[in-house]
Amino acid sequence: MITDIQHFSVHDGPGIRTTVFLKGCNLRCFWCHNPETLTPRPELQYFEDRCIACGNCVPVCPESAHSMIDGVHRLDRNRCTNCGACPDVCYPRALTMAGMEKTSSEVVEAVLRDQAYYDSSGGGLTVSGGEPLLQPEFTREILEGCRRAGVHTAVETAAAVPWARLELILPVTQLVMMDIKSLDTATHSRVTGVPNKRILENAERLAASGMPLIIRTPVIPGVNDNEASILAIAEFTARLDSLLSYELLMFHPMATSKYSSLGLRYEAAELVSPSEETMQRLRLAAANVEVRTAGA
Repeated sequence: MITDIQHFSVHDGPGIRTTVFLKGCNLRCFWCHNPETLTPRPELQYFEDRCIACGNCVPVCPESAHSMIDGVHRLDRNRCTNCGACPDVCYPRALTMAGMEKTSSEVVEAVLRDQAYYDSSGGGLTVSGGEPLLQPEFTREILEGCRRAGVHTAVETAAAVPWARLELILPVTQLVMMDIKSLDTATHSRVTGVPNKRILENAERLAASGMPLIIRTPVIPGVNDNEASILAIAEFTARLDSLLSYELLMFHPMATSKYSSLGLRYEAAELVSPSEETMQRLRLAAANVEVRTAGA
């Protein structure tokens, strides 16, 4: 089950890449900017600003979840079963389905269409999510198919999964990019819904295996936008022998429309992005840890 195949991505690993987003995640980070990937099932999204009130959706819904009241479209999510009938007749794409079933062969075929760009830029495939390792066999099949074709492979993961699932993909993966949001267990549990023990252990085991690693931290106001939090993570990552880089990512409150389309409340809507000054200060603190460790 995937949500999207994004071509010409330049932020999900080296070079020009195709990023395949799998559906389903076992974390609940309150700032998540891809809420359509959280649940493992297909979901109806309704983008109200696109609706032209044509009413085409009303007669095709078997549960009468759609109605027109005084010329305005209404969706009753309590009736909706996510059957997918209404998007087929919604021409302005106000109604879309988040989540589609694809075989691994279909995904690999889509990825390989851009192989010339990977070859010229040093890019390749990135499997992301959600959490791709909630579908470990499917993820491995996609990676394996691309490796057979000589395409560079990477996985984006929170790594909050049993080690056996990571171990399954290692032979067909050339880069793992993983997030570490906080080194404090209580904080991590509070803001993501899960403790960080397994994540940190998996980072160490990945490093011990020799897997090239990029560790990233989304800088979230009120969570980890301070030097103490970032220094703790930077000092941990500096001990990982296969680390390629440690990166800080600026939070942007840009997912409001996605949450609204799913009938969800965006808990991070009122947060303000960290200033560039804050980001520079935190990046300098993290870089100083790397320098200090290298000179130790």
